[in-house]
Amino acid sequence: MNKTLVATALAAIFLVPSVSAIEIYKDNKNAVEIGGFIDARVINTQGETEVVNGASRINFGFNRELTDGWKAFAKLEWGVNPVGSSDIVYNNRFESVQEEFFYNRLGYAGLSHDTYGTLTIGKQWGAWYDVVYNTNYGFVWDGNTAGVYTYNKDDGAVNGVGRGDKTVQYRNAFGDVSFAVQAQLKNSSFYTCDLRKLDGGKYEPEVSQEECAERWGNDAQQVEFNYTYGAALTYKATDMLTLTAGVNRGEFEVSYGNGEQTTAVDLIYGAGITWGNFDNNGLYAAANVNRQENHDTDNIGRLIKDAYGIESLVSYKFDNGLRPFISYNVLDAGKDYVIQPNFNAKPTDEFKRQFVVVGLHFVWDPNTVLYVEARKDYSDFSGEHEARMALSESDGVAIGIRYTL
Repeated sequence: MNKTLVATALAAIFLVPSVSAIEIYKDNKNAVEIGGFIDARVINTQGETEVVNGASRINFGFNRELTDGWKAFAKLEWGVNPVGSSDIVYNNRFESVQEEFFYNRLGYAGLSHDTYGTLTIGKQWGAWYDVVYNTNYGFVWDGNTAGVYTYNKDDGAVNGVGRGDKTVQYRNAFGDVSFAVQAQLKNSSFYTCDLRKLDGGKYEPEVSQEECAERWGNDAQQVEFNYTYGAALTYKATDMLTLTAGVNRGEFEVSYGNGEQTTAVDLIYGAGITWGNFDNNGLYAAANVNRQENHDTDNIGRLIKDAYGIESLVSYKFDNGLRPFISYNVLDAGKDYVIQPNFNAKPTDEFKRQFVVVGLHFVWDPNTVLYVEARKDYSDFSGEHEARMALSESDGVAIGIRYTL
């Protein structure tokens, strides 16, 4: 058994892609550590300049030595907003409304053994992330074409490919090969509606859940999206070369008012290749490709029937701490990409999310990074909803600092 690979597998579920923590307590049985980072940035995009939070987070790790080589551990992680976010609203009087300072990112507990592997239960990084995390190193515009941050760039909780909710996961390693398998055990249901045509030939822009429920039996459907399953395989071919592959699957069970039922499969599969280590000096290069069905949504929330995605990143870290990089991302669904009539859309648009990011990081020390990153958008959202879908895909530039604990 390769204990180094087992440790690497454990690190992958703790805090991907980079692991940094400070031990704050340790005795002969228990240990507690604190980790995370504060990332604050100034960003200019969509004609505005603003100070924003860069996915800052804080986490606590707990480890306990048990008998016969077993260990118990737990992880709790929250996102934090250190820069503040207050808005003025008017409801018969002016009020100041502030967003929550904390929000849940990870929370799981598990058991591990050098021979028998690792079992974890809770909200955790999905097995699919093992396949594609190698290109997710941009600080500002990280990869969102690899099928991880699904449902309009959320955290991948719903279908277990990102920080999956209610997930049971098993990991182990044999020689140069490690693997992960998981099941997401949840129950969820909701309503969808076919968009009604308005005067002038256009379709209504959106329908609330309450309105869909009221339409049940006419042009609305009841949808159940419950268990999902995933698996990933990692092969450390050499000290520099790593190959990955994996799959994730779920099912939408759709019920119509006339008693008919149908199933739509949520499926993504793909592979990745990595050369080097992003944090080490020298060349780093990575790429991954995926094929997906009913797995993600377009920028206005409509389910994409079929698409492929590619992510790539190349960087070089110099001895003086400078690390320039360039990445290219594309998620292409083409035209006629939306299920009709099951998932509330009229297929009249083109969807091709495509952009390039260039950046320069100054790694002052391993835990302090100054950076500048810029994004150039080459997306194609031609069609009836082009303006709405292009809102979140603008060019931009940002400068910031990441302070890691």
